[in-house]
Amino acid sequence: MSDPVNFDFDEYIRQSEPEKQQKGYIWQTAIGLQDVDGLKPSEYLIETAKKNIDGDITLKEANELIHSYYESKTARIDAENRTEEADKVSARIAQILSEDAFVFSPEQFIAIHRRLFEGIYKFAGNIRDYNISKKEWVLKGKSVVYAGSDMIRDTLNYDFDAERHFNYSGLGIDKSIRHITEFISNLWQIHPFGEGNTRSTAVFSIKYLRSMGFEVNNTLFAENSWYFRNALVRANYSDIQKGIVEDKSYLEHFFRNLLLGEHHELKNRYLLIDTEMQPPEKIGDKEKIGDKEKIGDKKSAINVRNRQAIIAFIKDSGTVKASQVAAAIGLQPSRTRDYLSELIQDGIIIAEGANRNRVYRLK
Repeated sequence: MSDPVNFDFDEYIRQSEPEKQQKGYIWQTAIGLQDVDGLKPSEYLIETAKKNIDGDITLKEANELIHSYYESKTARIDAENRTEEADKVSARIAQILSEDAFVFSPEQFIAIHRRLFEGIYKFAGNIRDYNISKKEWVLKGKSVVYAGSDMIRDTLNYDFDAERHFNYSGLGIDKSIRHITEFISNLWQIHPFGEGNTRSTAVFSIKYLRSMGFEVNNTLFAENSWYFRNALVRANYSDIQKGIVEDKSYLEHFFRNLLLGEHHELKNRYLLIDTEMQPPEKIGDKEKIGDKEKIGDKKSAINVRNRQAIIAFIKDSGTVKASQVAAAIGLQPSRTRDYLSELIQDGIIIAEGANRNRVYRLK
């Protein structure tokens, strides 16, 4: 079996026959969306997905196999890493995304949450009756202000009603995408459920955009799901005293890449609230800052920023693998290893284990 972290879905899909590729993209998206909560699927899930892609089993059978696997006494459940949740929710997302049926309504949004998390969360499909806050890595541990529990239902109804009656006719693609960004940002900010809001919002968004006639680039969700979450956070956070205002440009870049095939850089480190520097212009393996080019200069501003981003990510996550750091911060694996080595030498982090099992944590 393949290591689910290192399995090359793109290569597997490219080698598949054309009629199998759509199923491959659906599974890739379903699995990739688990990254928003730091979850990774098991080898069993990957093998089950491949069987479905190859036409050996149906999606319904795939879901049944996953359910049976965790019902059996021999299933090895990694409770700490929530592998069971990652497997079951991945299979359920694949099922929902393969279906054409869709109704634009709060009830559909709630039903998606119920289908994804039934048997995993006791509150699946139920609107929360308590207020929440969440420490966000991109906000340095601060939280977005989510809708109060007493206003969730009214706010959902208001936003859906306003969107249902919004006239896209003659608006043009730029303004349309800007409006879509606003709607999905507002929907996520309500955070109607105790957990699973981002994955539910992503699945609902894909279904809604398809219903509007858009060709949704599923691969983008698969490869940038954590950026998607962080962009939603930045779109809904303000601290006026510190000069920080809601910034939906990051989320709009995501949707422009998703729907128009543009190529905006989607780097998580650009979203950190204590960073004032604009994203550097890439020149080969160099990074241009102003009129100067710096390569491997540990003291340069860009390197300081990357080190801070890595430290913040490890602090928020506890223990991480190098591959998780690279994906979260948006760095090449080799450059990530260089930074990690520097941080070890500086006595800031320590490494435990070897090779694939090596993890890093703050000292």
